[in-house]
Amino acid sequence: MKEKEPSRRIRERLELKLPVRVHCRETPDFEWDEITRLVNVTPFGAGFTLKRPIEKGRLLHMTIPMPRQLRVFDHVEDQYRVWALVRYARPLTSTKDKIPVFDIGVAFVGKRPPRSYEEDPAKRYEIAGSAMETLSEDAEEMVKPFPSSVERATRHSIPVDMLLETLNEKGEVAASESTVTENISAGGATIFTSFTLVPGRFIRLTSQQYQLSVHAVVRSVSTGADGVARIHVEFVGQEWPL
Repeated sequence: MKEKEPSRRIRERLELKLPVRVHCRETPDFEWDEITRLVNVTPFGAGFTLKRPIEKGRLLHMTIPMPRQLRVFDHVEDQYRVWALVRYARPLTSTKDKIPVFDIGVAFVGKRPPRSYEEDPAKRYEIAGSAMETLSEDAEEMVKPFPSSVERATRHSIPVDMLLETLNEKGEVAASESTVTENISAGGATIFTSFTLVPGRFIRLTSQQYQLSVHAVVRSVSTGADGVARIHVEFVGQEWPL
């Protein structure tokens, strides 16, 4: 019998439970860090969990004590500092203490972020062409803007009572208010608010009526003819059960 050759796939996922610092800029004026551990890693990406919501297409900056044989650059540095593109973000349920947990998968995209990120950190991206076949130090060569999504789901003019919560840099509730939706669909909603929120911020929405709590990202802000501010949000990780 021919002896089985060892796997030579450089993409093979290694279960290295390495500590990692994840840095996120939700907007130009709001950012946060979270310390977590990798679940698995390859030279091209990693999997881990976060207690903060994030969405597909966002850029994160990661600092990892990565084994040098898995690095593409910075081989002599103690820490591997790399920009990563979120490929998926799935909400999980923690059965131990009910703290929100998100299953995250990222692709490493380089040592330097694209120039457009500096202008708008909430900008979303996707892998450019065949860039997954290699890895450059410059993320400019690895990513392209995320295509604009057009929501096709029907908006229903249903007033759903909501508890709107904003989160601070530690992931704790910073402020909350009871409000109501102007309209809602499976993928998003327009919500009245007295808060000053900007596109890119993540919030938490809880409805006692639906016995449901979801996270959402602010896509835009407007003021109606009635002079009342509204935020237009997209739900993150799950749809609203209409």
